[in-house]
Amino acid sequence: MLKRFLVGIFVVFALTACRSFYQSQHDFHRYFRQGSFELAQESLEQDRRAEQRRTRLLFQLNMGVVHQNMGNYSQSNEYFERAFITSEDFRQNPVDIAATLVANPRLTEYRGEDFELLMIHYYKAINFIHLGDLDAALVECRRLNNRLNAISDQNKRDNTYRRDAFIHNLMGIIYEAAGDHNNAFIAYRNAYNIYAEDFTSLFGLEPPLQLKRDLLRSAHRMRFFDQLELYENKFGMQHHPDEDKGNGEVVVFLKNGLGPVKAEWSINFTVVRGAGGRVDFVNEQLGVSFPFFLGGSSGATGDLGDLRVVRVAFPKFVERKPVFHSARIRNNSELTYLEEAQDINGIAFQSLEDRMLREMGSALLRLAIKQGSEQMVRRENENLGAILGLFNAITERADTRNWQTLPHNIHYTRMQLPPGNQNINLELVLPNGNVGKRLDFDLTVRSGRTTFITYHALDSHEPHL
Repeated sequence: MLKRFLVGIFVVFALTACRSFYQSQHDFHRYFRQGSFELAQESLEQDRRAEQRRTRLLFQLNMGVVHQNMGNYSQSNEYFERAFITSEDFRQNPVDIAATLVANPRLTEYRGEDFELLMIHYYKAINFIHLGDLDAALVECRRLNNRLNAISDQNKRDNTYRRDAFIHNLMGIIYEAAGDHNNAFIAYRNAYNIYAEDFTSLFGLEPPLQLKRDLLRSAHRMRFFDQLELYENKFGMQHHPDEDKGNGEVVVFLKNGLGPVKAEWSINFTVVRGAGGRVDFVNEQLGVSFPFFLGGSSGATGDLGDLRVVRVAFPKFVERKPVFHSARIRNNSELTYLEEAQDINGIAFQSLEDRMLREMGSALLRLAIKQGSEQMVRRENENLGAILGLFNAITERADTRNWQTLPHNIHYTRMQLPPGNQNINLELVLPNGNVGKRLDFDLTVRSGRTTFITYHALDSHEPHL
């Protein structure tokens, strides 16, 4: 009776604590997908303990996105900077890292995927662009690149996400807007190389045609005529320096759709007991084996070795396909097509694949520690051991939290327009070629200056979980 009573109390407490939080999250994402950003903000603010919960990073990220979509760029950056500080605290907090080895990762602070932490700097850079602070935008691009270098140092394997072509492209665009044409050329060249060497094979993204034009233009402006000739021959295209004289430039960024959501999948491992406290978790179908040493006690190995087959849960990403296939700008009778430059959905899948073996090892180590602890408690008190066993079974779940307000991908283009007041139309195109949505933008173009437009098309299909 005591065992059942304690288990009941635990379950009721856990469900009550989670219900209000997950309800507010459900409301937030529903309002966000509808484009009701004020209501989305209110639903987040109703959770008064949001920044004390284990999901405070997600709260800060989502508030940053909501404020950016409402045009509150300074407030957006305040939340993104808090998210950056939070993520840095996690990296320096060994207690939180150790906690993931003995508890369900959902019960620990959400630390963010590597690519999610990188996107903090992208959003901040875009905010600074809209605030007219190009120097600060470049600082965020450099911070992003520094984080990428840290990821690259940890992962030396080929065919992994270690460099980001889009962020170098963005750096080139910002450098050029700031008049730093030498660094713009370097950034464009780096972007082209990463597209050609990494993004084409990993994500099927070829170097954008606009990037090639920008690289040729920046080489000409710096009078790097040997580089200009090299790339003209490589691209099979010529640069015409008189085309942009007297005009202003308009750069359009389209965040298309919504990024993937996390779900759970599981596989079975056979537990093979060895000598000297060694235990192997083996899955012959996948051809993987993870050894663990739990000490020299025969009791410890025997207890865990009695578990012949165990089920272990892992996270996976599930795609949310965008409703719109492509986009174009209509200026009077002229059409300019946007090109896909960043595949956040692909990066999410690739990042999880890159660390899957590490994810498996951590999950199995956590399971081994839990089972060892349970058997030790059972030897002292069977009831408490049973409660701990039930707790372990309930909490052995994959961490399916993720930043769900990211876009699926990012498209962009650059246009030359005459100075003065201009009206352009952004047309979002369905897979069948029909225009699904049109948006009007009024802007003032200045000669020799760059005007930026950003828009997030939230329309996405529901994921097949």
